[in-house]
Amino acid sequence: MRPPDIDETPRAGERPRAYCARVTADKIAAMALRPGEVALCADTTVAVGRRILGKPADAEEAEGFLRLLSGRRHKVITCVAVRNPEQTWEREVVTTVRMKRLSKVELSAYLASGDWQGKAGGYAIQGPAGAFVPWIEGSYSAVMGLPVAQTATLLAAAGYPVFGDRS
Repeated sequence: MRPPDIDETPRAGERPRAYCARVTADKIAAMALRPGEVALCADTTVAVGRRILGKPADAEEAEGFLRLLSGRRHKVITCVAVRNPEQTWEREVVTTVRMKRLSKVELSAYLASGDWQGKAGGYAIQGPAGAFVPWIEGSYSAVMGLPVAQTATLLAAAGYPVFGDRS
């Protein structure tokens, strides 16, 4: 694993889908590949309208994100890119997520768990916050951070099939 070091700061006026696509494209372009190698990069962004909710810096920002998401729908945008030395393939997956209205007890307990740390939007659907999500439309695995079906298709296109002979 060789994670690329890129600037993930949103640009002024940048919309969530464009932001996510740009960050993913920057990540994959920063990967130096040797012959026969295949690189995979992805980025997940939580958006409320045009507002990008990144990874909260602290519990106070996580609380603000969760209060904003509480009782409403939002979009989770995951862009994935696969590249071999000759070509790049990219895919964007947008999932609509509805978060239930959070009680003070639920919000306090979740913040105290620390599960929000390092998570876009301040939550991870595959953790305790999954109890806050009664409904999604789209890809569950994309909300987790990697759309599995789409990624498998991209890997196969790059000559790295998920199933079968890779020789």
